[in-house]
Amino acid sequence: MLATYHHGTASDGARPLLIAHGLYGSGRNWGVIARNLAKERPIITVDMRNHGASPWTDRHTYPDMAADLSEVIEENGGVADVLGHSMGGKAAMWLALTQPSRVGRLIVADIAPVAYGHSQLPYIHAMRAVDVDTIGSRGDADRQLKDAVPELAIRAFLVQSLDVPEKRWRLNLDTLEADMPDIMDFPDTSDSYDGKVLFLSGGRSDYVQPDHRPRIKALFPKAQFVKIPGAAHWLHAEKPREFEAAVDTWLAA
Repeated sequence: MLATYHHGTASDGARPLLIAHGLYGSGRNWGVIARNLAKERPIITVDMRNHGASPWTDRHTYPDMAADLSEVIEENGGVADVLGHSMGGKAAMWLALTQPSRVGRLIVADIAPVAYGHSQLPYIHAMRAVDVDTIGSRGDADRQLKDAVPELAIRAFLVQSLDVPEKRWRLNLDTLEADMPDIMDFPDTSDSYDGKVLFLSGGRSDYVQPDHRPRIKALFPKAQFVKIPGAAHWLHAEKPREFEAAVDTWLAA
């Protein structure tokens, strides 16, 4: 069972919103947004497998991740609205396509159901290069990452997965590296999900392209599209209040 974090309480039969984070993230990364969204509905965030406090496994595919999310939903009433960012968005899409009875409504944050040509392996190599035995703070790790990862925001994101007292990463780097081709891909299917879906993208991101829309519409006929101006791929971190407003508005409609 995935590690879960609960925010808010059920009221008037409100359906929970399950949030699935992206690669190298954690449920705790979504704490502030989850607490704010919990004013209207109960929120469940999770650590995906091989991340955070969740079990480490030797597989990291979308069918596996979707099964994990389904198990969490089953333990929390059987049906949930689901919000997934990046890798979590692909897992959420696969859940909706293969177990539609589990998903009330779906929000996909800055990802499409397609294969991507880039790789996230350089970040794994950078994290492996950190001499965790010598660090006394996340700042120490940040300095060791600086040459390989020049972007401050990405370094700040990565070091959140560092357990400084235990001198270890809370990421199963071996499995994530081995299954990176599957993470960057999306399983082939002829199924479709007939529920309501919001594709919420960053205005400066290139992850959801116009030429992805035919594939999106084939799988999700009721898909709607909204962009957050000025945001890139980590739209929830860059424009958190705008992100919350978009999610709240769409769920309330």
